[in-house]
Order: sequence, then C-alpha cells, then structure tokens
Amino acid sequence: MSVIIDSVEKGSPAYKVGLKSGFTLLKLNGNEIMDVLDYRFYQNGEKILVEFINEKGKIKHKKVKKREEDELGLGFQTYLMDKQHSCLNKCVFCFIDQLPKGMRDSLYFKDDDSRLSFLFGNYITLTNITEHEVERIIKMHISPINISVHTTNPELRVKMMRNKNAGKVLELIKRFNDAGIKINCQLVLVPDMNDGKELERSLSDLTALENVECIAAVPVGLTKHREDLPKIQSFDEERAQKTIDIIDGFGNETLEKYGNRRCYASDEFYLLAKRQMPSAEYYGEFLQLENGVGLWSLLKSEADEAFSLCDYEIENKRKVSLVTGVSAYPLIREIVDKALKKWDNLECRVYAIENDYFGSSITVAGLVTATDIIKQLSGKELGDELLIPTVMLRSERDMFLDSITVEELAKELGVPVTIVEVDGYDLVSKISGEEI
Repeated sequence: MSVIIDSVEKGSPAYKVGLKSGFTLLKLNGNEIMDVLDYRFYQNGEKILVEFINEKGKIKHKKVKKREEDELGLGFQTYLMDKQHSCLNKCVFCFIDQLPKGMRDSLYFKDDDSRLSFLFGNYITLTNITEHEVERIIKMHISPINISVHTTNPELRVKMMRNKNAGKVLELIKRFNDAGIKINCQLVLVPDMNDGKELERSLSDLTALENVECIAAVPVGLTKHREDLPKIQSFDEERAQKTIDIIDGFGNETLEKYGNRRCYASDEFYLLAKRQMPSAEYYGEFLQLENGVGLWSLLKSEADEAFSLCDYEIENKRKVSLVTGVSAYPLIREIVDKALKKWDNLECRVYAIENDYFGSSITVAGLVTATDIIKQLSGKELGDELLIPTVMLRSERDMFLDSITVEELAKELGVPVTIVEVDGYDLVSKISGEEI
C-alpha cells in the first residue's frame, strides 16, 4: 500500500529536499508506509531515506537530515492516511444501536480501529485486527493498548458480541502481555450475562497478566430506543453492591500482588449501589477516567483544592446558572453550595437535566442534549450566564449530540453560554468569574 502526500510544510525537512504535494510516499528507511502509525514511528531519527513516486511516475529516493524530535513535515488527506476501521460486532449492549433516528451520520459510525487506541485512547475489541497489525504493535512496542474485553469466556464473548471470532482473539491479550505491551481493559457488564461468577472469571484471568495495568467495569447503558434489540435489564441497587464487592476483592488482591490497585468499578456503579464514592487516593493515577472511573472523586478533590487557593472576593453581584446530568447533580450541588458560602456576592443555580431524548435511565452529563436543556430551562431564572460542561459537546466543542450548537442554545435561552472543562479548578473559576 502507498499513500499520497497531500501537503508539505514550508521550511520542513521534507520541503528542503524537494518533496511535493501529489507525490506518493512508499517507504521510510526501507519500511513500507501504510498508515499513520507507520509514518509516525519510522519518521523518527536524524537520517531518513525517503522512497517515493514523483509526478512523472518514477520511483525516487531522498536522504533527509533532521533533528531526532523534528517532524518530516508531510501532510495527508486523512489523519489516519487511509479509511477508519469500522466495528464488525453486533454487541447485544451496543449503545449506538440504541440511538434514535435522525441524528447526524457520524454518530452512527462504530469505530474499532487499533490505531485510534494508541492515538486517542479509544477502546477496541480486537475482532477486526489483522496479523500484520498485531505484529506491528509488538515490533513497535506501542503502549498502552485499550481493549474492550467484556468477558474472558470465549463462548460467552461470542454470544455477547455476536461475532464468531470474538472468542478466538482473546489469545491476543496474552500475546501482547507476553511482549510487554501495557494493557487497559474495559468490561461492560450486563446483569445475568457477564456479571457475578463470569465477572470473577474475567477478573481472575486478567489480573493474572502482569501487564494488564487497569480494568474498568461499567454497567450497561440502556436507552428508550431499543426496538428489535435483545431484552436486557439494568443493574439494581443490590446487584450493583455485589458487583462492587467482587471488583474490590480483586482490586485488593492486585494491590497486594503488584503494589497497585488494578480493578475498579465505575462511578455509576457506586451511584446505583447508593454507596459513598472512594477518595481520590483510591484511584491511583486515574487511568480509566474515560470510562467514568474516579471522575467524581477527582473533580471533588480538585474543587476543594481550588477553594483553598481562592483568596479573592467577588466585588460585583454575580448571577449564574449551571446545568449537569442527574447523576452528577449531588456533587455539583455540593461544590456550588461551598461557593455560595464563600462568596456573598454570588448567586448560582444548578439544574439537573432529565434525559428525555435518550430516556430517563440515562443520567450522565455527557449524554445531555440541547433539546432537553431548552425544553427544561425555558422560562427559568438563569442569571447573566449559563455554564455547561464540555462533556456535553463533541470534540470541536461547538455542538451537542442533537446537532444544536452552543450558539443556538444561547440564542434560544437568551443568555450567554460558557463552557466548563471537566476540571475542579476550572469549575470553581467559572462559577466565581475569576481566575484562580
């Protein structure tokens, strides 16, 4: 495979030796370039032999000299340099299959791309990974790799993911482990399917592998749009409690065996079980924040520290409002109450948005839509500014899941909208209107 060079950065090492847009990149130092991982790995070094096809269709070579850390300076039509790999599974719990109709097309794409695991921390199932990719990961020793395991029972994994190859690829986890590749694992738990004894089996298998650094267990998310999908029940309080007990047991074992806790239940399990969240220290290096593990405790810890650093007063009367999901409301309410006690000139309301768009069982802030915000806040007292967490927006920070923009939301509600990072310091700063 070869890739077309789309652009060459002016003044870059590649530019200086005459590489141009439209040339076809073939190899770097004799290594075939198939995608972004090959390119980023083999462009490292001070001397690079670039093999390419010029505008006349002839294969040419150029020697490039640069500093070790410098980029070659080549740009390509797509970030990955080829098509994104889509998911081949039909998981019984797949959230994308539960989306309502009429959303933007990109939301219905199921990615399962090993390159995105390394570049952006995405979780992959390994069911469409090629042997070439496996060997490349081992050769390049790229770590960590994030894997959606769900269960280590091969037959059960096939059943849950509805893919005949789902059980076979579990051996790849052992190959990566034996090669010294660090691994983070995700288990989406479904009651009466892969919880209980099956969860114990999975945790036993995974914690036996020394390079499995962290395992996160999250409860299945069920929307109201499950037409023609397998019947699945949600976790109740009792099941959530038993699940946490199992996970904590294995976490204690890894703490003793490896010197660090490696098994965690997501924050959502603690909310379902009506248990107090662990302290921030419990979560170590917070390796599973993207799975909602430790977010609550970290935000609380950061906010508490932020308050201790606030040595200023709010001079003028400040009236603001803040929106969040139902599950995070108690924590945000707690933080706002501390702010109200600290600053007399502050007036701040917190609104928990019920999720009518996806269904009331969906309570996380990251799945709150502008449609629900507008419906539930129209006519309410919002003050001079509305604060929204960035998790409600796509990566460009401009649009909600229902394709309504931040600008459109502000216009509908008649109030300026300010985006707040998922960070306790930024939250306290945005509430007070002052830099910490």
